[in-house]
Amino acid sequence: MGAIQEINGPNLAQERLRYIKVLIVDDSRLQRRILSVSLKSMGYEVREADFGQAALDICADWPPDMVLSDWMMPGMDGLEFCQAFKSLPRDGYGYFILLTSKSAKNEVAQGLQGGADDFLTKPVSVLELRARLAAGERIIQMQRALTKQTKIVSETLEQLRVVHDSLNQDLIEAKKLQQSLVREKFRSFEHAALSFVLMPAGHVGGDLVGYFPVSKAEVGIFAIDVSGHGVSSALMTARLAGYLTSPSPEQNIALIKGLDEEIKARALSDVVTDLNRIVLEEMETDHYFTVILVLADMETGYVTLCQAGHPHPLVRRSNGKIEQSGTGGLPVGLFAEAEFEEFRIKLEKGDQLILASDGITECPDMNDNMLGEVGLERMIRDLNGMRGPQLLEALVWILSEHAEESHFPDDLSAVLYENNPQDN
Repeated sequence: MGAIQEINGPNLAQERLRYIKVLIVDDSRLQRRILSVSLKSMGYEVREADFGQAALDICADWPPDMVLSDWMMPGMDGLEFCQAFKSLPRDGYGYFILLTSKSAKNEVAQGLQGGADDFLTKPVSVLELRARLAAGERIIQMQRALTKQTKIVSETLEQLRVVHDSLNQDLIEAKKLQQSLVREKFRSFEHAALSFVLMPAGHVGGDLVGYFPVSKAEVGIFAIDVSGHGVSSALMTARLAGYLTSPSPEQNIALIKGLDEEIKARALSDVVTDLNRIVLEEMETDHYFTVILVLADMETGYVTLCQAGHPHPLVRRSNGKIEQSGTGGLPVGLFAEAEFEEFRIKLEKGDQLILASDGITECPDMNDNMLGEVGLERMIRDLNGMRGPQLLEALVWILSEHAEESHFPDDLSAVLYENNPQDN
């Protein structure tokens, strides 16, 4: 075997510490010695083995980053050792260079197929050795960098998973709290009944429905749809709930106490006007909302409504006839000068008033065709004879068939007010 001719140059071991471990495997003690001296002068940490099994024993306790192995050795040859080395469990990549006097293309191909990364032909040139080691070192360093980055990504993903789980749990609790704003899904009075449905598109949403008592004969009803859906919309609905759900005039913007200390309802148009001012002047938000406020006289059957951008209220008469009407109006929170109007509807015994959000009327089918108010009429007509919560549950079921999915793109909400349902 030929000796390696060393070249003059700076002491690379002092210039940089590579932290690269190299194992030399060769049955020639002289060849191992020559390679070892040269590699140590380059700054590598070096160990030696005189045959394949001894090299594997070293790898078990001291896994090398690179291996320089002679091909022709007694017992386990270099190619067999390469295959055994590559099958060892390890954290990083093990770069394998075969030392051989073979140079035929078919022999080189055989070595590469056996798992070798590179070749050095004997006698080994120092310049070529440096170049091959440098190539192997680049691969090892890239692999280490990739491993480090992968570890960072894995740790980051784990942290994100923990945060996500925490947020998800918080959102689940927030959903429970938001659902609690709808105090009752059904409320029966002496001459009327109320039913509600509220289904956020996500954990929480921007829709809100509810009622507040005014007097023995009157009840206030509201249906709100805040723009967007999600946490920010839900926070706004929670704040709006604080203005409308309390039975106390001190806490409910829709109520007032008269000189005789009797609680009365304020003009609904004034209530919506005040809400518009509050959103524009007191709430730092880009959200706006649509709303229908209703004051229902449960003895006379008259309902007074104020519509601000919400879909038209739908009335199903006791004879099955469907009516939709309203003033439309502007949403709340867009224009300071917006004006809001009131209108009245007379409900007879057995008539039903339905307030649906645009999550229902704008629900798309698989071809992105919205249901629309005409489609809502058709669905309500098909549900003729149904009352109370069962009607709203059936409406959601039919709507899911229309959308051909169980999850809707927008929050769904609806209120059903029934006049004298037990007398019909």
